[in-house]
Amino acid sequence: MIKKHKTAPDLFSYPQYWAECYGVSPFLPTSREEMDQLGWDSCDVIIVTGDAYVDHPSFGMAVMGRLLERHGYRVGIIDQPDWRSAEDFKRLGEPNLFFGITAGNMDSMINRYTADLKVRNDDAYTPYGAGGKRPDRAVIVYSQRCKEAFHKVPVMIGGIEASLRRIAQYDYWSDEVRRSVLIDSTADILLYGNAERAMVEVTHAIANGRKMSELTDIRGTTIIRNAPPGGYTEIDSTRVDWPGKVEKIYSPYEYIPEGKCQDGEEDSDVMPIRVIPAPLRRGNKLDPAKTYVRLPSFEKVSKDPVLYAHTSRILHLESNPHNARALIQKHGKKEIWVNPPPIPLETPEMDGVFDLPYARVPHPKYGKARIPAYDMIKTSINIMRGCFGGCTFCSITEHEGRVIQSRSHESILSEIEDIKAKVPGFTGHISDLGGPTSNMYTLNCKDDEIQASCRKLSCVFPVICENLNTDHSPTTELYRKTRAVEGVHTVSIASGLRYDLAVEDPEYVRELVTHHVGGLLKIAPEHSEKDTLSKMMKPGMGTYDTFKRMFEKYSKEAGKKQYLIPYFIAAHPGSNDEDMMNLALWLKKNDFKPDQVQTFYPSPMSLATAMYHSNKNPLKPVSYKSEMVHNTKDAAQRVTQKGFLRYHDSNNWPALRKTLREMGREDLIGSGKDKLVPAEEADNRQGRRPVKAKPGQQTGASHSSNRPTRENIEARERAKRKQEAEERRRAANTSSSSTPSTVKRKPKPKSKVKRRTTG
Repeated sequence: MIKKHKTAPDLFSYPQYWAECYGVSPFLPTSREEMDQLGWDSCDVIIVTGDAYVDHPSFGMAVMGRLLERHGYRVGIIDQPDWRSAEDFKRLGEPNLFFGITAGNMDSMINRYTADLKVRNDDAYTPYGAGGKRPDRAVIVYSQRCKEAFHKVPVMIGGIEASLRRIAQYDYWSDEVRRSVLIDSTADILLYGNAERAMVEVTHAIANGRKMSELTDIRGTTIIRNAPPGGYTEIDSTRVDWPGKVEKIYSPYEYIPEGKCQDGEEDSDVMPIRVIPAPLRRGNKLDPAKTYVRLPSFEKVSKDPVLYAHTSRILHLESNPHNARALIQKHGKKEIWVNPPPIPLETPEMDGVFDLPYARVPHPKYGKARIPAYDMIKTSINIMRGCFGGCTFCSITEHEGRVIQSRSHESILSEIEDIKAKVPGFTGHISDLGGPTSNMYTLNCKDDEIQASCRKLSCVFPVICENLNTDHSPTTELYRKTRAVEGVHTVSIASGLRYDLAVEDPEYVRELVTHHVGGLLKIAPEHSEKDTLSKMMKPGMGTYDTFKRMFEKYSKEAGKKQYLIPYFIAAHPGSNDEDMMNLALWLKKNDFKPDQVQTFYPSPMSLATAMYHSNKNPLKPVSYKSEMVHNTKDAAQRVTQKGFLRYHDSNNWPALRKTLREMGREDLIGSGKDKLVPAEEADNRQGRRPVKAKPGQQTGASHSSNRPTRENIEARERAKRKQEAEERRRAANTSSSSTPSTVKRKPKPKSKVKRRTTG
């Protein structure tokens, strides 16, 4: 058993790089002109991002840039470059150390495509919300362009897009398993998760003269090897069907040329690799620091969905930074090596990251252009990171980890003062105090030794772990302190609420409901049916009912009329038509008429995505005979399941009637409280128009996730271009025929039209 948490050097303990003499930049430069104004002849590091540059701690490029600046490096930003050639990637010249590549705060594929795989017309991270400013699979494209621009400069990739593609992963958009993004991008190293530690360690190593290829053991990084390193024990987990008695496997690495390790590097202490089949690993006392787990190869998982589910399970079990082992996965003749996750930041380190000198506004070059994502978060405050909920449809845990990293009250209150001073037009409203989950602040395992040895996928499923601290008093105290800040009149809580944790602390619920709910509170039961909820790793509806009673009680005591807005998901793995029908009946019984609903979106690397692709349940050991998971993949059926969530919309009635009859539930068709949808004659009366909620009617909203179905995008775009060309031709003909040739029309002044966005 691991006796204590693993530790790491303090994030701010490294010696400063010589360029610290240049001081702090008002904004990290995005052009040569700005570099000249700062007196720079070159950049040490250039960050390429798919987002507009907003100097705010909610934007990854700003966090990494300001952190490296704090360590003495000159950092430039190439924001939303024209990727059609390498020219725009040369705008700041050649970096002295490396390029850092990120697709931005959001996965470029999710950002680009709607629920039906239609191309979006907007992008919340772009000035005016304009769409099309970043390429599909931006990490791959940007990395290759940087290599094209300066082929000798090392390239580092990171951010959520790279993080969730560090090994072979199922890609919903192409409906296939793709290789690690490190292979496809041709980058030199990949940073995953919260990457401050790895970023600082790698940068100082490169600045001290080491090559990127020599950085093989830094936590939170993924690299390419020719072969595993010597002196390790390999746990062979490439199979799921070990029959009978298992003998030890002959290691193909037993013979090593004298004086050489498998990577071809000098190593006089090299030792052969010992291979242990996965079934024999129990009882073997192995040093995690010298042990790695061999995953099934890319070639195997791309052809065998069961092995894919098995691989997903291993990845998630090796996610605790205090006991995780390295992972290795063969891609052709290369090996993808995933070092253990980074050590979480301590509170002083978190404070240091958020206390960096952010301008808290977009770069001045954008002028008065609105950036919707900035508008949403400009007065919000991130108080913590990580999530131990483990919801299978969510990728937050895979990216940020399960260990909660919290800031101090002092740092958070200081940020409020920073907002008051720097955010133009601040009205006194703090729009959010939260993070991935609003009420996991400071909640961690009660015992360091237990946490260091734990491999659970969730701390709250199927029940809340007895070792989990559920005391919300630090959060309650923080709420009270923020409300008392001069110039602040409202503090909202907009991040998702984990209500199964909230009910453990009634005083927190009272504080939240009395002071921080503006009439509506969004929570996420996600479903009503036990079997589907078990595939989501979400609590049952009994917990929701308990929270609802507390919410209504404290709202009444506060003299406020307030409502819960529940989120639900259609077509999640494990959910069939009957489950969706029962959920719709629950919604009608509780008088909920959701306006916006979502269908399950298989994002890379999530456990639910593994269920979707493999029809297996990786929450349990996977084999060819293990539990099969029902999946709704047919486009029409997915639409029907989504229609159950909007049972009140007359546009959905025909499909719901058809499905109910096929299910033998025609008794739910007709008029009356016990019916789900009206009979056909109601269509004529309704005019097939959607039913809108009445004033005060409880409605539901969806997550910001998008839900694609299969469609030919290129054909749609060609048709759209053809239609636009035809309209222009008709307009030109009309204009020429109705206007005399001797009359010259005065040109109309151009007007700037701001695109509507979904935020």
